[in-house]
Amino acid sequence: MLSLLSDENFNGDIVRGLFLRQPSLDLLRIQDVGLREVDDPAILAWAASHERILLTHDRATMPDFAYERLVRGEPMAGLFVVNDRMSIRQAIDELLLLINWTEQTEWQGVVLYLPL
Repeated sequence: MLSLLSDENFNGDIVRGLFLRQPSLDLLRIQDVGLREVDDPAILAWAASHERILLTHDRATMPDFAYERLVRGEPMAGLFVVNDRMSIRQAIDELLLLINWTEQTEWQGVVLYLPL
């Protein structure tokens, strides 16, 4: 199972739906770990140091900061950029597919855009 961290503005309905479908989910929210109002590079650094794939809707800046980490040779556990125009159900289904059928190590250094 993947270890995840959801960005501050990540859709709470998706998070709740993931937990309803998979109660044992290993997902923390930025708000739960004291990173509210922290900038994107610090969030990516925290996610990397705790080996958590970051879930975000932020297509504008977060991928750029992730790529900058990779160019500098810094670790990144992975970034899933979920299109905020996807239906909640589709987002949940696609995330559960990734959570249940892939390994954490497959996503190191990868920026993945959903929908698949």
